[in-house]
Amino acid sequence: MNLSDDEKAKFTGGASGVGGVAASVAAVGATGTVTGFSAAGITSGLAAIVTLVGGGMAAGLAVTAAVPLACAGVGYLGYKCISELKKKWL
Repeated sequence: MNLSDDEKAKFTGGASGVGGVAASVAAVGATGTVTGFSAAGITSGLAAIVTLVGGGMAAGLAVTAAVPLACAGVGYLGYKCISELKKKWL
């Protein structure tokens, strides 16, 4: 299966986003005072994620939602940059 460079970059960005989602979910479940994925665990996990910068559960939700988006963007742009460098130098 031959994919264009743009399709490969999109796939890489999507795969990076999935990794970011997994990291966010794991962080929420592990950081709270109640570990796990019960209502108390999720609430305390979201609140604990932003304890250094201040804020509560809503701020924790914003931070954990931004992580997969950032991972997807870095994956997409990283692939595009590397493929352009390969075209230019190889």
